[in-house]
Amino acid sequence: MSTIGIPGLILILVLALVLFGPKKLPELGRAVGHTLKEFKNATRGLTKDDDEDDEKAKEQPKKVEVITEKDAFDREKIEREVRERMERERLEQEIREKLEKERQQSIQAEKEQPRA
Repeated sequence: MSTIGIPGLILILVLALVLFGPKKLPELGRAVGHTLKEFKNATRGLTKDDDEDDEKAKEQPKKVEVITEKDAFDREKIEREVRERMERERLEQEIREKLEKERQQSIQAEKEQPRA
């Protein structure tokens, strides 16, 4: 593989000066620099995108919920129903315990009555 070297670089600069003239040469240099900068940023962006894709593949996707007023109302309604059901179950359990306690007391009372 051959390199341009200093003589080749001087030849290219002289040809550019002859073809474009001394007024256009600085503009041409800026355009080439700007193009190289954009190319560099684009390649950096591509490699960054690849890295982000790899990281996203490793992480579990995060779901974003959008809650509307209807959803919020439905959720409150369900929560209220759950609270009411839990309260009802708690009351039913208390009633069962009281009934069981009264039943035990009545059985105890029946056992004590024949002895007297």
